[in-house]
Amino acid sequence: MNYFQRLSDIRHDHDLTQAQVAEVLRIGQSDYSKYERGVNMMGVDKYMILARFYNVSLDYLTGLTNTPKTLDGSPYSYTKQQKKSLPK
Repeated sequence: MNYFQRLSDIRHDHDLTQAQVAEVLRIGQSDYSKYERGVNMMGVDKYMILARFYNVSLDYLTGLTNTPKTLDGSPYSYTKQQKKSLPK
């Protein structure tokens, strides 16, 4: 799987818009869209922010593994009730 496809998939799993994720990263929606399409590469600093936000390991988020784990190494499981509030 391409790293940029994983960004889109996990965002959809959390029922978030590109604008909402861009807000988390403190960038514009069009810049985030370029990351998801693979036009631009996202820096490790932004991957770290998203890993914390989604509570998922960097190796999964970047597409290095297809087995998702949380940041503490537990199996990753997402339910709609876990939806995080966006930063204000």
